[in-house]
Amino acid sequence: MRGFVLRLQRARDEDMIATVLGEHELGRYYRFYGARHSILQLGHLIDFEVQGEDGRFLPRMRSLRHFGFPWLYERNRLMIWHGFIQQMERHLRDAGEVDRFYFDLLMEAAKRWERQNPRRIVLESYHTLLRHEGRLHPIERCFICEKPIENEVSLMAAFHPAHPECIYAPALPRPALEDFFATGKTTWLDDAAVETIYAVTQKGF
Repeated sequence: MRGFVLRLQRARDEDMIATVLGEHELGRYYRFYGARHSILQLGHLIDFEVQGEDGRFLPRMRSLRHFGFPWLYERNRLMIWHGFIQQMERHLRDAGEVDRFYFDLLMEAAKRWERQNPRRIVLESYHTLLRHEGRLHPIERCFICEKPIENEVSLMAAFHPAHPECIYAPALPRPALEDFFATGKTTWLDDAAVETIYAVTQKGF
């Protein structure tokens, strides 16, 4: 089975319980002496065999293999990746079977992570997820007061649009934000806007 490690929990002694997002499911697996294995790390893409899927105990991992990415040794990029992975784990926590979309979203982000600004990749991935789930709202009315939005807009969690004065948040130019919402690309967002919107993504999906 191939998947991304979304969460690690220490069990007894040096054993670990790993939550792994596979291509079609979100599973929890037991790894004896997992704390000793450098392969079993948050955010890693791994391949492994599964034993003991009888429903009485957690299935066990064996024969682990790691698919590495060059940016894993760049601390700043790795820290942003960890944050993105943790957001995804919280979003999918109660899921069992999941659409392959979520695995593919992480895979595409991981492939781009070395070449591009990772914060911009987070924004674009966040946008793609909201659009896939039908939760991307047009920039028309304020989520708080329900009055029309004109030139400036602020964003709440899940990219709900609002008047800056309604949520006491930084204002963003509506034209650039509308382009981002329409295309899913951060091309017309300057670095300051990217930092502002990235802070919004940290509130969860």
